[in-house]
Amino acid sequence: MENIIIKYILDAIFAAIPAVGFAMVFNVPKFALKFCALGGAIVYTLRTIFLDLGIYIEISTFLATLLFGTLAVYWSRKYIVPRPIYTVAAIIPLIPGTYAFNTIITLVEMNSHGVTPEHIALFIEDGLKAISILGAISFGLALPSLYFIRYNRPII
Repeated sequence: MENIIIKYILDAIFAAIPAVGFAMVFNVPKFALKFCALGGAIVYTLRTIFLDLGIYIEISTFLATLLFGTLAVYWSRKYIVPRPIYTVAAIIPLIPGTYAFNTIITLVEMNSHGVTPEHIALFIEDGLKAISILGAISFGLALPSLYFIRYNRPII
């Protein structure tokens, strides 16, 4: 049990680092940097927990970003800051770089060594997984704000 907790803590720390780095690149205000770091740690740890529970990576990513998107809406209303200040930097650790890289490498191998059914299957599998994860991130972050905008405005 201690090893799992240490693994989650280390994952959270190493996910917070790129979140803060990208927040600094995007000129996020200094007071919001800690929220970007916390957001990156939360969203990555949630996805890791869902993956450890046996949920597919696409659904795990969607659930993690959905929960974090709700938290980001709360933070944006509490501190009167636009929501993307927190969300854009925090989702950086979730970007499917490995799957996108493998897709491009397979495409280059097909160009260099010829097309085989194995290459095509690998290209399609990795490409669809990368696109699915990116879609899960997008929908997971968009749904909470759409919900709160729709149901918290007065009806005229």
